[in-house]
Amino acid sequence: MIKTILVVGASGYVGSHLVPELVNSGYKVKATGRSLKLLKKRGWGAIPNIELHELDLSKDTDLKPLLEGVDAVFFLVHGMNHGHDFIDIELGAARHFSQGLKLSNVKRVIYLGALQSDSSDSKHLLARKMTGEILRESAIPVTELRAGIVIGPGSAAFEVMRDFVYHLPIMLTPKWVKSRNSPIALHNLLHYLLELLKFEPTRHQIMDVAGPEPLTYEAQMRSLGKLMGKNIHVVPLSFLTPTMAAYWLKIITSVPTNIAKALIGGLRFDLPADGTAIQSLIPQHLLPYDEAVKEALRQETEVVRSEIWGFDPDALARWQTGYGYYPKQAGYTLKTDASAEDLWRQVQLVGGKEGYFFANSLWQIREWMDFAIGGDALKRYRRDPNTLEQGDKIDSWKVIKLVPNKFLSLLFGMKAPGLGRLEFTIEDKGDHREIDIRAWWHPEGFSGLLYWFAMMPAHLFIFRGMTYALVKRCKAKAQAGNHETI
Repeated sequence: MIKTILVVGASGYVGSHLVPELVNSGYKVKATGRSLKLLKKRGWGAIPNIELHELDLSKDTDLKPLLEGVDAVFFLVHGMNHGHDFIDIELGAARHFSQGLKLSNVKRVIYLGALQSDSSDSKHLLARKMTGEILRESAIPVTELRAGIVIGPGSAAFEVMRDFVYHLPIMLTPKWVKSRNSPIALHNLLHYLLELLKFEPTRHQIMDVAGPEPLTYEAQMRSLGKLMGKNIHVVPLSFLTPTMAAYWLKIITSVPTNIAKALIGGLRFDLPADGTAIQSLIPQHLLPYDEAVKEALRQETEVVRSEIWGFDPDALARWQTGYGYYPKQAGYTLKTDASAEDLWRQVQLVGGKEGYFFANSLWQIREWMDFAIGGDALKRYRRDPNTLEQGDKIDSWKVIKLVPNKFLSLLFGMKAPGLGRLEFTIEDKGDHREIDIRAWWHPEGFSGLLYWFAMMPAHLFIFRGMTYALVKRCKAKAQAGNHETI
């Protein structure tokens, strides 16, 4: 009987939805992710039947303690976010885990892979196929489900199409928009995964999962547009190569760039699916594409109804259909010997008379721009000049999350096409601290993208200047940091 389940890749899209479903079904869950901090942001830390474990399978980690007492494993990891060498990282992770399985008492593994095409040379699809083969080398029964596009808020392939529909009045697309896939609703996929735990396989199985209808990507985007009240125009371009398309996606979509690039390889091919085997084993009503999209749109607010946004009611009230699910971001990380307490003391002075530590004239210009279109950014306000509390207003910002000596998140309050926040993060690394200042932006359609890229010249230097200014105010030393803009 299955009692304890290990979810490898719990911080990913499917994993983050699967873990709560497993707990609600009475299972004890060990949830893993490369970042324990990200797992904690899911709000799972206080749930009795969930254990959180940091696990980076690219490292030579002893898996025996993690696999101790585990009856079944959901293997949901991929390496797409690692960039050009993701296939080596992904297969290395699978080999490491497969070796660990050989020494365990795990009864079964359920692996979520990808639909395959006989004509595909996609590294992404090849890595998914080879991962299944490597897991089967453990000799533990592996049930591999091969899925195409999963329809739900946060699903990378779905969000790529969604961003195209929302952000572009005329969609210039690669010719692969004529390729076919078999999209499946997240609700249906989760039902398959949960119900599989009721069976006790004695051999390996590979089954496709698919929605009730194969559709081209163009047809999916047209349906998306219709449901969102947008009259879209799709213009396929034969000269738009996968490499060019990847750079095009970086501009248009908010989906993480490395994931979007990896997905391009798979989207170029027809990915047929025959879901009769699993549907015979686990019968259920498969949502048609339009119904799956409607359900996804109803769930969109989950992006702000989360620990990341501090469950803030103002953020939730301002969220609109059309905001990108994945945010754009820009920031800078700096190493320093300043104490966390000294850094926090300075961070709390943000706004009011102190301004924003660096390039205050640019911040003032932005405030005047807000005033010119009816905003109230020129109004200076702070409850206390030296300290902050949750819910405080700072000029046009609001404190939506605060952890003393560690973290401050401010909700952007000026008029602009989108929803944003500014974060200050302090991490104690023992022999040094890291201070990170970062802006996150969920664009509202094409105008939201234009706004973000109009701000980008300032983003290229302003966060770097802010981090150095903070360290200087602590009378401490600084080491060159890391600048990131997406």
